[in-house]
Amino acid sequence: MTSLTSTVVQLKLSLLRGGLRQSAGRRAAFVASAVVALLFALLQLLGLVALRGHAHAEAVAVPGTAVLALGWAVMPLFFPSGDETLDPTRLVMLPLRPRPLVRALLAASLVGVGPLFTLLVLVGCVLSVAHGAAGYAVSVVAVVLALLVCVALARAVASANVRLLTSRKGRDLAVLSGLVIAVGAQLVNFGAQQLGSAGLGQLQPAADVLSWVPPASAVGAVRSASEGSYGTALAQLALSVAGLVLLVAVWARSLTRLMTSPWGSPLLERSRKPGGGSTLQAPDAGAPDRASSAGLRRLLPDGRTGTVMERALRYIWRDPKTKAAWVTSLAIGLIVPVFNAVQGTGSVYFACFAAGMLGIQMYNQFGQDTSAFWMVALTISSTKDAHAELRGRALALLVVTLPYATLVTVLTTALLDAWDRLPETLGLSLALLGAMLATGAWTSARFPYSIPQEGHKNVAPGQAGLAWISIFGGMVAAALLCSPVITLTIWLNVSADGEAWSWVLLPAGAGYGALLTLLGLRLAAPRTATRLPEILAAVSKG
Repeated sequence: MTSLTSTVVQLKLSLLRGGLRQSAGRRAAFVASAVVALLFALLQLLGLVALRGHAHAEAVAVPGTAVLALGWAVMPLFFPSGDETLDPTRLVMLPLRPRPLVRALLAASLVGVGPLFTLLVLVGCVLSVAHGAAGYAVSVVAVVLALLVCVALARAVASANVRLLTSRKGRDLAVLSGLVIAVGAQLVNFGAQQLGSAGLGQLQPAADVLSWVPPASAVGAVRSASEGSYGTALAQLALSVAGLVLLVAVWARSLTRLMTSPWGSPLLERSRKPGGGSTLQAPDAGAPDRASSAGLRRLLPDGRTGTVMERALRYIWRDPKTKAAWVTSLAIGLIVPVFNAVQGTGSVYFACFAAGMLGIQMYNQFGQDTSAFWMVALTISSTKDAHAELRGRALALLVVTLPYATLVTVLTTALLDAWDRLPETLGLSLALLGAMLATGAWTSARFPYSIPQEGHKNVAPGQAGLAWISIFGGMVAAALLCSPVITLTIWLNVSADGEAWSWVLLPAGAGYGALLTLLGLRLAAPRTATRLPEILAAVSKG
């Protein structure tokens, strides 16, 4: 009789083969990603082996193992669709006991590019610190333990958060993975620069602590055994074993709960009486939405402008793609100037990056609505209607952008202790923002394109050229429109008595930006009103 473990492993292999058979493009993407991942892992392996004999090899190997485990912990949250077997609810109708299922799924988790990548890096970590027969003997156990802890951690997290991963919030979280990658890249860059100037010794205190935290403690045991500290090595291995047992127990408990207990209905929970009884009447689920809508509406202007602003702000909060774009822009717009200021290599003018990142959100305004734009198009019958629509969208953007750009500018000047340059920097930021609002309104009407709602693509197939023209062409035009303020800034900086007049740049930049915005909306309104059929066709393509 075929064991459950072999059946589940064969199921995992069948899922991989079935996915690759769907299309040649998917096969090519899988092969290319696998080759890149394995080449990167091999390079990491060679680099770690090259650290053998280095005084601070442990300072790289131990934290590196901890980072691998962290990656396995967050992988199910940000990429829930990467492995179909991560969702245990697919198996709830089968007569399976949790403990045999845990063993089977743990074995299936070792199949794939990710486990192979982890295995190669772990081998490099232990080889970089292993010396002598005892060290190499412990290395074999350490690699197996660390790999099992990583995959068990991923499974335990997936089972504990299965409701999140299959909900709308889970899909929102997956879309926001781009933000984590962008922020992580900046953090890695900052850390690499710090290590480049201070050396690997800066990581040694962290390595000493992590060598007692599973699964990094398994790599720490290799180092201890190599140095003859067999008692310490045994204790560190015991910690990794205890961590594995605990994760498997948590995983098994989550599986038992998922496979034996029905999911509670939120409506029933909310309608349950305090005394233990329940009512059959569902609560008014729309009441909170109506209350929040009424509160927001009181803060907005009357008429169509306020309605458009409310709709745009709700898109930012509720639509996954729009939310991801905004959060990513907010994060990167803060990270770039602040990180450069902290490192002492930045300029106060980097604060304009915040206004630029959020100004991009004005581009392709109608494409953000996708096929739902037809409902908006039905309400636009004249240039006046189009102008009110564009004005409302621009004001909704300004509600967030104005205080945010001001905050980033003040923070950057404070970190650089360049308070004398605050007026001109903020003036430049406001002028840039106004120019991007103007060009964004015009390109939204002239070069609209569709944004697919599914997946991570931001441009529908065949419309990449429109996207490039819209965004980068508009950004170049915005930079040219800002040239008068830039010229004035340069002139005041090189002039003998220009420092005394630098405060003029704040009202000049703010006024010039407002003028550009008003002019851009005026010019874009008639084009929007006359090109509604073309805009609707373009944004509905995806």
